[in-house]
Amino acid sequence: MSKFFEGTALDYYDAGRVDLQSRWDAVGDWWNARLEAGVDPYQKITSGRISPMVSGSYRDGAAFSGLNFASQEYLSLASHPEIVEAAIYAAKHYGCHSAGSATLMGNTDLSVQLERRLAEYLGYQDCVVFPIGWAAGYGAVKTLVRKHDHVVIDALAHACLQEGAADATPNVHRFPHLSSDGVERRLRAIRAADTRCGILVVTETLFSMDSDTPDVRPLVRLCREYDATLLVDAAHDLGVYGVGGRGILEEQGVLNEVDVIVGSFSKTFASTGGFVVTNSRGFRFGLRGGCGPSTFTNAMTPVQSAVVLAALDIVESPEGDERRARVLRNADLLRSGLGEAGFKVIGRASPIVPVLLGDAHVARLMTKFSIEMGGIVNLVEHPAVSANRCRWRLQVMADHRDRQIVEFVEIARRSRERALEEASVLSTANDRVAS
Repeated sequence: MSKFFEGTALDYYDAGRVDLQSRWDAVGDWWNARLEAGVDPYQKITSGRISPMVSGSYRDGAAFSGLNFASQEYLSLASHPEIVEAAIYAAKHYGCHSAGSATLMGNTDLSVQLERRLAEYLGYQDCVVFPIGWAAGYGAVKTLVRKHDHVVIDALAHACLQEGAADATPNVHRFPHLSSDGVERRLRAIRAADTRCGILVVTETLFSMDSDTPDVRPLVRLCREYDATLLVDAAHDLGVYGVGGRGILEEQGVLNEVDVIVGSFSKTFASTGGFVVTNSRGFRFGLRGGCGPSTFTNAMTPVQSAVVLAALDIVESPEGDERRARVLRNADLLRSGLGEAGFKVIGRASPIVPVLLGDAHVARLMTKFSIEMGGIVNLVEHPAVSANRCRWRLQVMADHRDRQIVEFVEIARRSRERALEEASVLSTANDRVAS
């Protein structure tokens, strides 16, 4: 079987080379072999607005077009007329660049207004915005935790949270996914050994690979009992669930009981960027003056701030209620259609619809054929997920139509059929060569 069907890019990493750039040559060769075989669906390029229909190209220029289930645009706001007008106004009035760190003079009255608005929206005393969502998660963890502290973190938490923890302290304790009992065991052991250290417990509201959710109430109780701080990442659910789009924390009735909430704007609020909300006035100054991703980079642009403010207006409005209902209804329709077609769909109903494909060989072929047939998808494979747990992470929009969802399910079914046939042919051919 050809090498682009086996292993991952890391398997072709040559650790024996001394030159820091050339050691990646084998990895580049592996990726280019995948591209030549038509099984590299990554680094795709779009050529217009992000909508339920999309056109674009692969990195070699080969064109694709079709039904878009590969974009994080849950409420379909990126091309909303009010959002576009807000961006145009900000660019004309403020220009396109903040021209400095938020620690110095990079804030604008728009970014300050956004911070105040988000704090009020979520019911917290303070908010700090970041130009990149990844930086908000990483920066919050790294700023809170010192070397002698401990982090208790869900094993499947986002990379920005995991890397923030690893860079902050050697005392990182990963607990089994969604396990409150696992949290309690680790907190009990830490406190038995050290009654004075800081402990940060980290989880998410909606996990993006499995579309599942923890019960946050027990985590709040455990953090109070063991004198720990609870940080929750609400990147994928804010704007989609709860009253006024306040997310799963509001849905579970614990919105004001979580110590720190981090999140990003890129899923629902039509912009890059992220935020940290807190009831600690002092923590703001830590994030501004002692947090590398905030202190040593330019602040949010005026256009970003204006777009998120306009998106928040819509999210809180009756139109936001209607869009939330549509995207969740579309998710239900897609999940049920795929289930009836024999696919294994995991997690709760959300704009993320994970479809387990299993074997990397078949998953790569399915993705190739799906895109060729006009079903634009993203493939997730090891090491982003466990080996032989490859999946499509389908992402639904409020503006998807019923007929588009039905059409995509048929594309998925046909792509699976073709992939299984092709895999069988390749396997037989390889067996003959081996013999």
